[in-house]
Amino acid sequence: MSFSVDAALKNQLGKVAVVFGGNSSERPVSLKSGAAVLSALKRAGVDAFGIDLCGESNDLNPVVQLEEAEFDRAFLILHGPGGEDGTLQGVLEMMGKPYTGSGVAASAIGMDKVRTKQLWIGAGIPTPPFTLLDETTNLDQVVEHLNFPMIVKPAHEGSSIGMSKVFDHDGLRQALATAGEYDRCVLAERWMSGDEFTVAILAGRALPPIKLVTDHDFYDFNAKYVSDSTQYCFDSGLSDEKLQELKSLSEQAFRSLGCKGWGRVDVMQDESGNFQLLEINTAPGMTDHSLVPMAAAEDGIPFERLVVEILKEGLESV
Repeated sequence: MSFSVDAALKNQLGKVAVVFGGNSSERPVSLKSGAAVLSALKRAGVDAFGIDLCGESNDLNPVVQLEEAEFDRAFLILHGPGGEDGTLQGVLEMMGKPYTGSGVAASAIGMDKVRTKQLWIGAGIPTPPFTLLDETTNLDQVVEHLNFPMIVKPAHEGSSIGMSKVFDHDGLRQALATAGEYDRCVLAERWMSGDEFTVAILAGRALPPIKLVTDHDFYDFNAKYVSDSTQYCFDSGLSDEKLQELKSLSEQAFRSLGCKGWGRVDVMQDESGNFQLLEINTAPGMTDHSLVPMAAAEDGIPFERLVVEILKEGLESV
């Protein structure tokens, strides 16, 4: 079923800039997300155009690009540092331009896996044990604390970029080097052996959770964006009680960081079946392999309506 905005809402939204691209390692994903969002907004009748922030030449000044563009509000669909971490949000607030998604502080915290976990721990929200790594770290102590296997990841990257699942000391040293190519802050996290879920949040409400099944070592970049073998299951096998627990916990995690509008919470079960929160995404992917559109469709929300609902949440951002 097609979806379109009425004249009153179209006038209220005004001219919308879909801001995508950027110069982070997630630029290719953002380009696909931005194209999908822009096309859907146009199909819905919204007056929208795209801004490829920084551009392919990587020498454009993003602040100048925004200053020279004429728009009333922005749909932010950049992924990673420079777009999802509060910096772009701060620029838009200085300009007095409303935008979608979380504000400066929540975006910055959500992009920082370490700070996110520290806040969740403080709020009593379960998250796997972890430790920070650098070239001076005693890896034997890390192994004693976390055991093998463990997951090693850059603290400020998304899309599983730079992540490795490790099974021995040699793998741990290599994983530290790999993650260090992307970020000076690297963490090792205890591996959770249970099922993996992702929960999309729209207007503070959890959409139907998705159980992720992959034949990769973990849900890595290729499993997310390339592989056709990854399974996305709404029949999660959870009881109604556990399903509601997962949704409530995800909503609580979203609120605890001060997030608003929309986002996605990633969760795994431990060996006892308890939920452990991994991370939060304040500007999740919106490609043909992306999870938020899948969850919305399962909830009866077509893609065009989804992007308009996200945009409407940004009406009061500033």
